[in-house]
Amino acid sequence: MKALFVGRFQPLHTGHLKVIKNASKKFNKIIIGIGSSQYSNTLKNPFTADERIYMIKKTLNSNRINNYKIVLIPDIHNPPKWVDHILSIISDFDVVITNNSFTKQLFLEKGYFVEETTLYNKQELNGTNIRKKIINGKDWQQFLPKHVISILKEIDGIKRLKDLSKE
Repeated sequence: MKALFVGRFQPLHTGHLKVIKNASKKFNKIIIGIGSSQYSNTLKNPFTADERIYMIKKTLNSNRINNYKIVLIPDIHNPPKWVDHILSIISDFDVVITNNSFTKQLFLEKGYFVEETTLYNKQELNGTNIRKKIINGKDWQQFLPKHVISILKEIDGIKRLKDLSKE
């Protein structure tokens, strides 16, 4: 069975990693859909699609997770057509993994099986919160896999976030 897991991964955090680790044991293949893939260099979407792919690949490969593929999903800003848009890009999955109630509703309406995952400290483990912590110089490294931290430093992502927050 193949599972679809969609997120913006701005950045990939330890909650994402736990979901993917669990899914990698349960499913033959995990299709990781990078949502809003056309956006970058904004406060909401600071990292490019290539940077997000790099973060995901480096982290999953270091965790010996190899039953995945990454697919870019540009946003179309049209919720009623969003699932059809995804299906035009990826059609070979059996289940959708999500804890987002709107995503769940949209896929259920199209007849897909949706599996919710355990939430891993959702209050702290979300991209918006982590980006705010980085911008404000608060403790953020505990929420990210070590390879994501090193990539953020390598691409000067911390400075980028701080600069974007001033705009």
